[in-house]
Amino acid sequence: MSELSITTPERIRPRRLRRTRALRDLVAETGVAAEQLVMPHFVLPKPEADVPIASMPGISQLGIETLLGRVESDLALGIRSVLLFGHPQDGGKTPDGAAAAAANGAVQSAVRRLKQTFGDSLLVMTDVCLCAYTDHGHCGVLRDGEVANDPSLGPLVNAALSHAQAGADVVAPSDMMDGRVAAIRDALDSEGHDDVVLLSYAVKYASAYYGPFRDAADSTPGMGDRKSYQMDCRNVREAIREAELDAEEGADLLMVKPALPYLDVIRAVREATRLPLAAYNVSGEYSSVKAAAANGWLDEPSIVRENLLAIKRAGADLIITYHARDALAGGWL
Repeated sequence: MSELSITTPERIRPRRLRRTRALRDLVAETGVAAEQLVMPHFVLPKPEADVPIASMPGISQLGIETLLGRVESDLALGIRSVLLFGHPQDGGKTPDGAAAAAANGAVQSAVRRLKQTFGDSLLVMTDVCLCAYTDHGHCGVLRDGEVANDPSLGPLVNAALSHAQAGADVVAPSDMMDGRVAAIRDALDSEGHDDVVLLSYAVKYASAYYGPFRDAADSTPGMGDRKSYQMDCRNVREAIREAELDAEEGADLLMVKPALPYLDVIRAVREATRLPLAAYNVSGEYSSVKAAAANGWLDEPSIVRENLLAIKRAGADLIITYHARDALAGGWL
């Protein structure tokens, strides 16, 4: 059989620009920089602790002083932003999640120590939610067995204010209650925290990919699920509406969560708003890669690079990911 000839003119050869690594890098359309990565941390209300999370290999619940050492080594890698999730003191879970706003809580104490130690060289973001602090595990307060929207706003505002008072640069409400962005923004401004950035979990789906996180944060609902307030995975127009509403209410940045199963949503939200857009590469996405790599089924560095580039290519400006440390330490990006 004779060789086939190409039908396009010989002078058109797209492969020319893929011939060497230098050429590919020269014309690459997408990149992920260290300063665009945010490393999440789970903080315990004690000075020293390093408790590995079985369902999230390489990730631990950390005491506050232990966290300082971990963040210092991460800063050396180029990780300049962290997102903090807290645990209450033993016995601190209540129906209203009031411990989320405790001035001496794990998150608040960690924020103060981080800002005292690293100043503006580290951007400190805090998750604002009640799920780890309620005895029922839901993200708001219950009325007649249902998560009540408006009664949940007060405790969420109190938590956000306590984080701002501790020195947080960014507060990030993740509860998905209607109107919480406006309520938090108004409270921050009226209390003199008008320079605190508000990152809204604007588009947060009710997802099975959160399983390992709920182990890490001890936030599994004691009854029912979160489908009455987190988004339905079948919807994308609703995501645009949620994002636009939060922008109108005063959000400075928006987020889509999870990331990889929702790349189309990231793209849709990116095209609908001019606000900076975050994507959360969540625990289940992380642990799936770790498990497959541990079994020799996937090449972890290559998969992580491809996944993060896909999230960025879809339109995210910043990526919250548990892979941040490994990706930078290993030179995977």
